[in-house]
Amino acid sequence: QVQLVESGGGLVDAGGSLRLSCAATGRTDSRFVMAWFRQAPGKDREFVSAILWNVGSRLYGDSVKGRFTISRDIAKNTVYLQMNSLKPEDTAVYYCAAGNILGTSPSRYDSWGPGTQVTVSS
Repeated sequence: QVQLVESGGGLVDAGGSLRLSCAATGRTDSRFVMAWFRQAPGKDREFVSAILWNVGSRLYGDSVKGRFTISRDIAKNTVYLQMNSLKPEDTAVYYCAAGNILGTSPSRYDSWGPGTQVTVSS
């Protein structure tokens, strides 16, 4: 199984930027898709972005399109989420996930990190 751990969360002003990292260990050769989800208090877990590990194809949720960029460093087994033009509504716990098939539903992913808090102040 793949183990995931997120880092880089914190407090940032509206309009600012933040970069999240997700380091993968374990059986990383069995993972084909890595993704970012977020969850605010009282809300469902929301799809943010995903990347196909081998070819680098990307998918973004409508709420972050044009502001966030997902990328990966193959040598480091790490996926990143560059977040620009942050808004207060981006405030949430951000989770890294891994799975076999690209999708936007949390149920399609098998491995999850513990999450990292992102807070955007107004």
